[in-house]
Amino acid sequence: MEGLIDLLQWPAMLVSLYAAFLIGSKRAERRVFGFWMFILSNLLWIVWGWHDEAWALIPLQLALMAMNVRGIFKNGD
Repeated sequence: MEGLIDLLQWPAMLVSLYAAFLIGSKRAERRVFGFWMFILSNLLWIVWGWHDEAWALIPLQLALMAMNVRGIFKNGD
């Protein structure tokens, strides 16, 4: 199980990149989906950070998650 959590940083990174790509869209529904993808990446980073005891990463991801929730409401159709 520990090896799987160690590998979690790679999908977290890929989801973050995909989310950044999506929020650059001119279409609101794609931007909103991008913010949801960022929230998924925030959760993945939190799990990885907890496992690796990267304590500063956890509040950072929680703060970024709050901004992503704000982005969803600001870009709603």
